[in-house]
Amino acid sequence: MTKKLKTIELFAGVGGFRLGLERTKNFDIIWSNQWEPSTKIQHASLVYEHNFGKENHSNKDISEVPVTEIPDHDILVGGFPCQDYSVATSLKNSKGLIGKKGVLWWSIHNILKEKKNKPKYLFLENVDRLLKSPSNQRGRDFAVMLKSLDELGYAVEWRVINAADYGMPQRRRRVFILAYHKSTAIYKSLKSLDPLAWLIKNGTIAQSFAINGLSSQVTNLNLEGDLVAISNNFNLEGKLSPFQNTGICMDGTITTTRTTANYKGPKTTLGDILHNGEITDDFIIAPEDITKWEYLKGAKKELRQAKNGFQYQYGEGKMLFPDNLDNASRTIITGEGGRSPSRFKHVVQTRKGLRRLTPVELERLNMFPDNHTKLQGISDAKRAFFMGNALVVGVVEQIGETLFTKINM
Repeated sequence: MTKKLKTIELFAGVGGFRLGLERTKNFDIIWSNQWEPSTKIQHASLVYEHNFGKENHSNKDISEVPVTEIPDHDILVGGFPCQDYSVATSLKNSKGLIGKKGVLWWSIHNILKEKKNKPKYLFLENVDRLLKSPSNQRGRDFAVMLKSLDELGYAVEWRVINAADYGMPQRRRRVFILAYHKSTAIYKSLKSLDPLAWLIKNGTIAQSFAINGLSSQVTNLNLEGDLVAISNNFNLEGKLSPFQNTGICMDGTITTTRTTANYKGPKTTLGDILHNGEITDDFIIAPEDITKWEYLKGAKKELRQAKNGFQYQYGEGKMLFPDNLDNASRTIITGEGGRSPSRFKHVVQTRKGLRRLTPVELERLNMFPDNHTKLQGISDAKRAFFMGNALVVGVVEQIGETLFTKINM
């Protein structure tokens, strides 16, 4: 029997990565970390412990956890925050670099740098904005990340995946990143192949989520200079990021292009995940509030005034009200919970009238088990917040399954 991959999960939230990987039955999460710096009560960590147990779970700021306390592992996974990755200072007489304090990418970097037995694989997730941040130096943050992994001996592939493009119930676009250490067979296989062949057919993500033929626009670039140089100089003159939604970085050379999904299978819609049973009155929109919802969801072109007295013309387009039950849902946001009218909250038409989505329905849109986030002391609004921060579990499951298969070929 093939051994499971020893896995650590960072920035674990309420455990979306863990759910996806454990469904494959091929990953053993031996250590996890979840810390929310802006809250006194660690709600997400409490939910994580409720579902998976307290053993080998850390509820400390990962930047303050000694690397010696983190067990050796085969694969590091996590949905790390999108922050400013610019390099603050360098260490004399060392290849190591220190990023800005509190930027959590550098916590991952430090684990990889300090571990004598480095993880062979990384599986990471982020908002697709990562590929084009910051606004004044498009793509710099991702370039810093790729360069830092290259210096640590990893090849990297990435793809922006919209879960709904592959039949899942939510239109949620996220960039998924896989990295392979130079000691692995996958690294050697990738190095021997044409990068485009990997992106089209041979790669882990390509074999998880099929694509149509590549676009005619393929960009090749080299990450020249050290991390400080890239942080200071990358794409200073460019108005657009050079990174497209699909790509590879091997030995500092990047191949990136735009791809589209190729999927003909079954699709789950918003209507498919709705409760069949009773809905409490908390979620029913009161008739007197419908006008407020219609205004917020509607098209606008109006004169507004800022706090400093400056007047400006404000405009926005119309949103569906109520939401279409025959398609995948719109993206869940962290402000999905609560009764107050909102432009971005989901509203569905039912026999009882217009209503908001319940926490269980939001869990289903991310392919979590029903009531995964239900815990005494956790409000419905907080449960909605968790799902606004979470990932679609099915994407992790499919990539994890393919990755494990490739490792054991």
